Amino acid sequence: MKNKVQQFIKENWPYMAASFFIPFFIMVLVYLSIGIYPGSSRSVLASDAFSQFSNFHASFNNVLHGKQSIFYTWNASLGLNYLSLISYYLGGLFTPIVFFFSNQNIPDALYLITLLKIGSAGLSFWFFASHTFKINKWAHVTLSVPYALMSFATAHSELIMWLDAFVYLPLVVWGIHRLMDERKPTMLFVSYLLLFITNFYMGFMIGIFSVLYFIARMLTNWKRYNKTILPYGITSLLAGGASMIIILPTLFDLQSNGETLSEVTKFKTEATAFWDILMKNMVGVYDTTKYGSIPFIYVGLLPLLFAIFYFTTRQVPLKNKLLFGSLFAVLIASFYIVPLNLFWHGMHAPNMFLFRYSFLFSFLVVLLAGYGWEKFKTDDLGILSGTGILLIAFFALAEGSKAAGSYDYISITSFIITVLFLILYLAGISFYQLKKVPGRYLTVLLLILVSAEATINTSAMINGVLEDWNYASRSLYSDPYPDIKKLVDQTKEENDTFYRLENLDPVSSNDSINYGYSGVSLFSSIRNRNSSTYLDSLGFRSRGTSLNIRYPNNTLLMDALVGIKYNLAENDPLKFGFAPKGESGSLTLYENSYALPLGFLTDESIYDVEQPENDNLGSQTELFNHLAQQQLDYFTFYTPTIIGQQNVKIEENANSVTYREVQGEVAKEITWNVTVPAHTQAYLSLFPTDFGQLESSSATITVNGISQKSQINITGQYYNIGYYEEPTTVTFSVSFYGTEAVSFADPKVVGLDLQAYESAVTAIKDNGVDLTASGRKATGTVTAEKDQVVLTTIPYDKGWSAYVDGKKVDVTPFKDAFVSFPVSEGEHEIKLVYLPEGFKIGATLFVLCIGGFVLFVRFTGKPQQQEPKRKKRRKQTTS
Repeated sequence: MKNKVQQFIKENWPYMAASFFIPFFIMVLVYLSIGIYPGSSRSVLASDAFSQFSNFHASFNNVLHGKQSIFYTWNASLGLNYLSLISYYLGGLFTPIVFFFSNQNIPDALYLITLLKIGSAGLSFWFFASHTFKINKWAHVTLSVPYALMSFATAHSELIMWLDAFVYLPLVVWGIHRLMDERKPTMLFVSYLLLFITNFYMGFMIGIFSVLYFIARMLTNWKRYNKTILPYGITSLLAGGASMIIILPTLFDLQSNGETLSEVTKFKTEATAFWDILMKNMVGVYDTTKYGSIPFIYVGLLPLLFAIFYFTTRQVPLKNKLLFGSLFAVLIASFYIVPLNLFWHGMHAPNMFLFRYSFLFSFLVVLLAGYGWEKFKTDDLGILSGTGILLIAFFALAEGSKAAGSYDYISITSFIITVLFLILYLAGISFYQLKKVPGRYLTVLLLILVSAEATINTSAMINGVLEDWNYASRSLYSDPYPDIKKLVDQTKEENDTFYRLENLDPVSSNDSINYGYSGVSLFSSIRNRNSSTYLDSLGFRSRGTSLNIRYPNNTLLMDALVGIKYNLAENDPLKFGFAPKGESGSLTLYENSYALPLGFLTDESIYDVEQPENDNLGSQTELFNHLAQQQLDYFTFYTPTIIGQQNVKIEENANSVTYREVQGEVAKEITWNVTVPAHTQAYLSLFPTDFGQLESSSATITVNGISQKSQINITGQYYNIGYYEEPTTVTFSVSFYGTEAVSFADPKVVGLDLQAYESAVTAIKDNGVDLTASGRKATGTVTAEKDQVVLTTIPYDKGWSAYVDGKKVDVTPFKDAFVSFPVSEGEHEIKLVYLPEGFKIGATLFVLCIGGFVLFVRFTGKPQQQEPKRKKRRKQTTS
């Protein structure tokens, strides 16, 4: 075996190297053209929102160093199932590369991993092509390059966790071929297992496609292939069963933490139109990866040409054309029909980045292109030329007939380049067919043309991402890192028990993951929606599906409740009880004297506490009073007076007010004053009445010369204007920018009574339960004067188990959001332990299914291994 591998590599290394390095260096070249390279001013992270991928990869270093459990992280919002997060973001063989980079240099790690995944996709397809298509060896490379650089991959390259799918897809299909033709299931089993463990989401799509592909291929020769149904079914089920070690805990997590399926409300998908398939096959066509996009299906004109030839040549049986054509029909129908489209997404509508399965269309084009190229003969020149001319005519018809306002993103340049490359391909092939160009030069010529075309298209995709999202400056990530890390490390040295921290001048919404502290803010597709929804009712804004939850613009009560012991800020946060504790660079660390511990003792009536709907201050009041066993009024409302305005027209309605700009692209600024009573923390309440109007509109509030900016639709409604020990008339201004108009409920100033606040916090602290949290455990000691309940601010998850003096007790969800459990009178050692629901079953299946597959191969593979090689070759099929 070793000698065979060495011989294979010796004979094929130039083609393998070309398949990997041509896409690799094309990406490097395109990145260089927009200023992305190691140490450059830009990173491969597209916009602040997507810096999470760097943060998630960076956090994996903590796992590798033993600082964090693979099952749970305390550093994603209040706490999160880390295994589920890994299953979507961090799976794959490339992820451990971050181990060799410091967190500050993670943008460089992401740059390298992106390039390696693109190159590996090309190499993977080459292995598949070289064992499938009977064409020139350089032709295998010529198909591998466009596959690796398909529009879907490059347009979504910032979503680094999806790129692994393009590496495994050719291996899965190659595994199907090996099982069907040679009765060798190992390749399929390993490919399926790695695919599902790498990313369950993309794995679902490829899994569905591969089953359809197996059925289509089986029906091309039912008499021969019907005997492979059972081996395929067993192999697939065993691979799927083994992958349950990752997938099962993730499915339980998604099901139990508020993830819901999308409703089908219409038949046709939004924004799709008649010419989409043609338009998106032109060179360099990028519309958007936000809402309103159409599928990214471009994979190159030469593959498209030969794929169409597959359906026009007489050398392919009509039955095969119909069967593989039906796969195209299913995918195209899915682009236009909502129920089918949702099915590919697991019946859960995507948040932007639409038609996430459209790469399967591209793969099918390249696959059939290989079979078409294989069938291409000298006397087929007329058919191929006619196909090319007809394709040009259709492109011209689509370009010429597009209605005003439709397909505006397609430039005449894209059309001209598309036609030019089609002519060049046809010319090259024609010269070969007319014996003007030797055959050994044709594939090299085509490879050069394909690489040039791929470079142009990749440049258009990457520049489209640049315009759509913007590749963030790496300085935004790396420059603040040393100062933030220094102050965060200081807090760790000074605390033995659990606490939380938040940065008022964050780099991203996922700073807590990157810098290793527990906070509130998070942006993630994997999240605990139940806890975020409850926090939303308490004033931390987390609307809709809770992809976002943000810390800024809430009250001191919530700082205390969730244990925010520290704030990092460039300016004085103007918050009562927060005192300077340390400095580094422009940042100051502020310590909160009123932060509560991770748990509190209370009585069983806590489960009946009323939480008024759409009244976060009322919810805060009810919860705080119950925990403090007091009946206090914390909040008072005041009406501020407008004393100045610039570039704004004020439109007052019955219960709302709209601030509309006079001059476009200039901030709308309003100045108020209000008299704040003594011992009061004051906030301006700005609650949007039309979130759809806001887009990315921001508000910058300035008081006492200190400004704080936030995005209105994703942060809370209480903008801090300081605390005052004496009655004070406060002047403050708010600058709105980003949209023509913003509308709010009538703005009020909310005053928090600091004396009531101190009284309540002191009472709750007296019943506090200090816990030490590490890995997947939280431990501590509690003394209860009677039978009580320990309520924590740990997000509830069915994976939590509670032990009192070593004896397991029931965990009860508080408002479906927080972990709570009973304790009896007396002093007790308490311990909370987390293990994802379904992990034990998944781990058992992992062992049993791998063992089962070994036995399956052992008892079914021997006869096939003895089969003569000549007979195997006769069994090979090309379509």
